[in-house]
Amino acid sequence: MKRVEAIVRTGKVSDVTEALEEVGVPGIMISEIEGHGRQGGVEDTVRGKKYKVELLIKAKIDVIVKDSDVDKVVSAIREAAVTGKVGDGKIFVSPVDNAIRIRTNDKGESAL
Repeated sequence: MKRVEAIVRTGKVSDVTEALEEVGVPGIMISEIEGHGRQGGVEDTVRGKKYKVELLIKAKIDVIVKDSDVDKVVSAIREAAVTGKVGDGKIFVSPVDNAIRIRTNDKGESAL
């Protein structure tokens, strides 16, 4: 099993969730987060005065999937989240040792 964690623009969350539903992802976790990447935030001008916003609001989408589904899940997220501009986000893939469904005590992929 793998954890696919995507950091995306908040305006792209519904597009990403729809894309994940289309490829058959059964469960999803979404969190609102703050942070910045290489760009270090953004500068804006209000009433002629410049100011810097260092922490940007993003969404973190986590899904746990079978190893065989990783490529299609990553592709679905990328295609749904891309705008081609700085700040589109990142996707991280990491191993998951086990999953346990609390209600039934199912373990491994059957818990997904």
